[in-house]
Amino acid sequence: MLQDFIIETNDLTKIYKVGGEKLYALNEVSIRIKRGEMIAIVGPSGSGKSTLMHIIGGLDKPTSGQIKVNSKDISKFSSKKFADYRNKTIGFVFQNFNLIPSISVLENVKMPLYFSKNNYRNSTKKVLELLEKLGIADKIKNKPNELSGGQKQRVAIARALVNDPQIILADEPTGNLDSKTGREVLEILKNLNKNNSITILIVTHDINIASECHRIIKMKDGMIVEN
Repeated sequence: MLQDFIIETNDLTKIYKVGGEKLYALNEVSIRIKRGEMIAIVGPSGSGKSTLMHIIGGLDKPTSGQIKVNSKDISKFSSKKFADYRNKTIGFVFQNFNLIPSISVLENVKMPLYFSKNNYRNSTKKVLELLEKLGIADKIKNKPNELSGGQKQRVAIARALVNDPQIILADEPTGNLDSKTGREVLEILKNLNKNNSITILIVTHDINIASECHRIIKMKDGMIVEN
């Protein structure tokens, strides 16, 4: 039986060397996140929010400390295990969408399946079902530059979901959207959390978004100031 905490960090530290000096992006950060929680991570620019997100997502490694996901210390993963972890356990949603402009919506959403053992060629039905739920099934042949900001973010969410992740990491997911569209994207994330029990971490500057999460983690100068 899996433990109650899906993410645990202990004294997580990330140091960059700048001009011979040490810059602490994270300074002994210890947090516990329960399975199925929806968490907001807030703080000023440079507080360490995105660094923490990147380490949880396997996009970066800590200088010291420990990070466990599903009770496994991911900082000790090999390159192959890291790739599998990012592809199967984590779904990423970014402020700038990070869609590939030269291919269609359908192919953008299918892309994570290409790097997994899932059947890429026979995955169209699953992608269509996802896009239908997100209200953009009619855009499958369009390329990203033919979509609105809200439609692009829905495509990005579909791509994040296509491998059935346990965790979604959303870095300022409403940052490039108007308030109405941002609200719609937030509701999609809330419903995924409620109905699919997906653990969701949202980095945000928007206190209105943060206030609708189960819990707020506040950061400053690479440290947790409220948890």
